[in-house]
Amino acid sequence: MRLKEQPIGRTSPMRLRDFLERFRPAETPGASATGVSADRTAERAAELEPALAQLPDVRQEAAPVRAAADEAAKAVRRDAAQEAAELVAAARERSPEIRRQAADPALREARREADALRPAGEPAASAVRKRARERMSDLVIRAVADALRLAGIPDEGEAP
Repeated sequence: MRLKEQPIGRTSPMRLRDFLERFRPAETPGASATGVSADRTAERAAELEPALAQLPDVRQEAAPVRAAADEAAKAVRRDAAQEAAELVAAARERSPEIRRQAADPALREARREADALRPAGEPAASAVRKRARERMSDLVIRAVADALRLAGIPDEGEAP
């Protein structure tokens, strides 16, 4: 079986099993052949003792840093909220002008269409005005007669 060649300077990735094997006790469990068993708990405690002894000091050092960070975060949130409120106020102030600018092209187009349609509608409007003038006197006479009749006043053309 031939091994896969690796480029120089590169090693194969470590497998999990190989990594965990580094932490396995060297001796077999049970009675020690040399008469002295390895006290793994004591070894670990001795190894961790200096690091654990520093934890209270580190916590004391971290408390003011954490408090300062909390205050800084509050200030950033407060400033961001103020900036957001100012942006919203500015946008609301500018919105009528922006709406007007957005509507201008549509209004200009509508006025152009109205100006183009007005000459086509002028003959019909003229005919309506002429018909109204022709009928106006008869309609006024009828309206006055109806009003007089409702008021109980005899019409000049009627007998009392």
